[in-house]
Amino acid sequence: MSKTAAVVLAFLSLMLFATASRAQLLPSGNVYVGAAYGDNVDVINRYTFRGWNASFEDFPLSRYTHWSIVVDATGQYRLGVQQYTAQLGPRLSFNYGKWRPFVHIMAGGQRNTSDGFTRYPISEDAGGGVDRKFQFLFLHHFAWRLEFDYMRTHLLSATQNDYRGSTGLVWRF
Repeated sequence: MSKTAAVVLAFLSLMLFATASRAQLLPSGNVYVGAAYGDNVDVINRYTFRGWNASFEDFPLSRYTHWSIVVDATGQYRLGVQQYTAQLGPRLSFNYGKWRPFVHIMAGGQRNTSDGFTRYPISEDAGGGVDRKFQFLFLHHFAWRLEFDYMRTHLLSATQNDYRGSTGLVWRF
């Protein structure tokens, strides 16, 4: 075997192994970014919020393709009030053709700033939604999501109930 053929063969082998190991390093999952509308109900008042919602979903267990881990972040705003929430939890989903319904439960924390005071309550979330895959030429890695959540926050003895709806774009990789 000539030196040139050996070098070409070694280069091609390294390229093929690098592609296979890169595929293993990049997990399957998705990234979601969308607009959110929230309804906040405490003991006395009811407030509406507008904002954003983003999440990252990873499928760490190759044997259980319906289970994933989700990291979710939300920012909701109204005059004089800002709420930021970060949560983590499992998600169960199934694929039916172009549709992918899912349910999840998550827990985390919230940063609530109003009237010059900042509070950090604990939050729990239960919700679900559906993704609709696009079938266009270059958009086959994208989907549209519609999601609804019930979120409950606790701070000392105060409990607050939040309802959130969001919609936006999902990039699947």
